[in-house]
Amino acid sequence: MPKRTIPSMQTTYYLLSVDAEGNEISDPQLTQRSTSDEIIRVLKAELVTDVFIWKHGWKGDPPAAYQQYDLWIGAFSELPEDRSLMEKVRPGFKELHVGFHWPSLAWSDESPLTGDSFAKLGASGVDAHVDKYAALLGDTPAVRETLRRLFDELRTQFASVDLTSEARAAYHALNDALALGSDGVPGDGAADREPFDPDQAIEAAKEENDSFGFADGGLLLSPLRQLTFWTMKKRANVVGEGFLHGFIARLMSEGPQVRVHLMGHSFGCIVASSALGGPGAASPLPRPVASCVLVQGAMSVWSYASNIPFRDGTAGYFNRILSDSKVSGPIVATRSRYDYAVGRLYPWAAGVANQYAFDGPPRLGQSVPSVSAGSRPSG
Repeated sequence: MPKRTIPSMQTTYYLLSVDAEGNEISDPQLTQRSTSDEIIRVLKAELVTDVFIWKHGWKGDPPAAYQQYDLWIGAFSELPEDRSLMEKVRPGFKELHVGFHWPSLAWSDESPLTGDSFAKLGASGVDAHVDKYAALLGDTPAVRETLRRLFDELRTQFASVDLTSEARAAYHALNDALALGSDGVPGDGAADREPFDPDQAIEAAKEENDSFGFADGGLLLSPLRQLTFWTMKKRANVVGEGFLHGFIARLMSEGPQVRVHLMGHSFGCIVASSALGGPGAASPLPRPVASCVLVQGAMSVWSYASNIPFRDGTAGYFNRILSDSKVSGPIVATRSRYDYAVGRLYPWAAGVANQYAFDGPPRLGQSVPSVSAGSRPSG
């Protein structure tokens, strides 16, 4: 069932799942209605006052999402003093938790592709890898064709540390097939990166001393991992602006007094921001969301900015979340120097690893800024 009880606790939540295009996935045990319909039914029947929507980052399947949400929502529920205070401030307080699952697998969760494994690939092995990555990146004919070109070439070059012209061309064709842009507005998940350069990705990977799993001949696969990263970042925008924005609007319409709270982690911060912004980051909700927490956001530090210093007055992609007052309460963002993913992995994937500028503000700072209710980003 989409409703889950956290083991050893009485706390429950709903898992609401979508596919890569943001279409809701039906739960087979709900024959009369969708999961979103069931949530709306419970919202009304149980006089819910507050809905908390949680959004993970890289979690590829429902079991991984359940594990994450059990921890987060379980920790939330083990705060009796906070609950007591809330019940005093808001009499009749009754919450409903929703874990939002979207397909967002990272290469680090996959079986490692190494030079040795590629050396042993036959035709059937290439087919299997094409199937695997096509499912991950979007199973279109163009994606399949370019993946096959790439894998056919790389398996003959596994001992090399440099790309052949054919492998380089296949990587560029795959980038085009994925419709990933560049030099976009900071915060736009589809294009907020430097122009794709597979050779630069490999050179930067060499300098990481195998920190990202590039050992054993895997260097030539590093541009593929980079493209996987940006496909997931783009997808975070798609599912947030599409399904989740509409679902939040529906919650507000069906429950006029209900307060909605958003929490996102890593790429989930893009999902949360996109859900607030809606299509084009400029679509209204029936009323403001009550609060939004962005934890270790894998997104540009300029995403919420009203004025980006090095872009001639251009605003960040999500700037209207603040200017349109889409959150009535606090917007809380966390950052940490110890965040390995944002501090090292993100700059490499963005194509700016080991590139520093000390003569002005960072162009591609990769962390959400600290913001508070109604304020502008301080980053």
